[in-house]
Amino acid sequence: MRVSWRLAGPWLFACLVAVALVQSAAAHEIRPAYLQVDEISPGRYQILWRTPVLAGAPLPVQLHLPDSVHDLTAPSVQALSDSVVERRLVDAGSKGLAGQRLAFDGLQATLTDVFVRVNLLGRPSATTLVRPSENWVDIGVPEGWLSILSKYLVMGTMHILSGPDHLLFVLGLIALAGSGWMLIKTITAFTVAHSITLALATLGVVHFPSASLEVLIALSIFFLAPEMVRRLHGGDSLTLRGPWIFAFAFGLLHGFGFAGGLSLAGLAPVEIPPALLAFNVGVELGQLAFVAVVLLLLRVSVAMDLRPPRWTRFAPAYLVGGLGAFWTISRITAVFAGVT
Repeated sequence: MRVSWRLAGPWLFACLVAVALVQSAAAHEIRPAYLQVDEISPGRYQILWRTPVLAGAPLPVQLHLPDSVHDLTAPSVQALSDSVVERRLVDAGSKGLAGQRLAFDGLQATLTDVFVRVNLLGRPSATTLVRPSENWVDIGVPEGWLSILSKYLVMGTMHILSGPDHLLFVLGLIALAGSGWMLIKTITAFTVAHSITLALATLGVVHFPSASLEVLIALSIFFLAPEMVRRLHGGDSLTLRGPWIFAFAFGLLHGFGFAGGLSLAGLAPVEIPPALLAFNVGVELGQLAFVAVVLLLLRVSVAMDLRPPRWTRFAPAYLVGGLGAFWTISRITAVFAGVT
């Protein structure tokens, strides 16, 4: 049975775009925070604490140190385009931080994870991923490789499933490609493209300004709308003849966006390739799960012979265009607000 967007597409699109609107406020909150603790002499530590910026303001997550810790110098704060970085030199007394607990106040109310990198004198470096469900880390308790990689895998999956802009783009690709071999080629092209730029950006080979990137990703969604309308009118274009070309070109941009959700700054060089691979596999699993759910819902709708009014055929294109335009304007506004 061939899936028909003309029959069930408008209803499915309306539901999923509504979900995207609800999630849009938290679309990029998935970018992780980062804490690095370096013991420079017995009981003395350099602390680097970085919190991501969302909608022009740092996330409301505060690092809470044990009561026995006090500053040796005044903390220095540096505001960057995508994060706020705080550096501190502290003294933890004769017992040091080993066995102590650091907490992240406010983390429970976010979608953000915290990467923690700890370098204690006389001990191997330890990397830990702190989740909102357990907003603390015990210093001196390292995680095993399997635990770290599994958390990167989960982070990749959650990153795409928590990003309505990426999901809406994939949904539009399904609408253009339909089903069968063309859909497989289109999704594969998108996967290959964003895997390339995810790796290049994460390894520091290529850098793309985050503010400009978010504008271009929104424009890629907006660009889908006229192509969807043209397809319904039976028109022709390079995008409709080969949607996989369009998917590959804009997939390169979305790969940079995925890299924003991956922090490898605290990992040793030997740890980066497997962590990057685990994160990318997680992204692919989330993407494939989303595509599978969309196709399943379409088949169920067709089997139930749901036939929305004819005028609703264009509703998905207008919804995609409207939401893409909204994101584009709001992100351009945020860029100029940051400049001024």
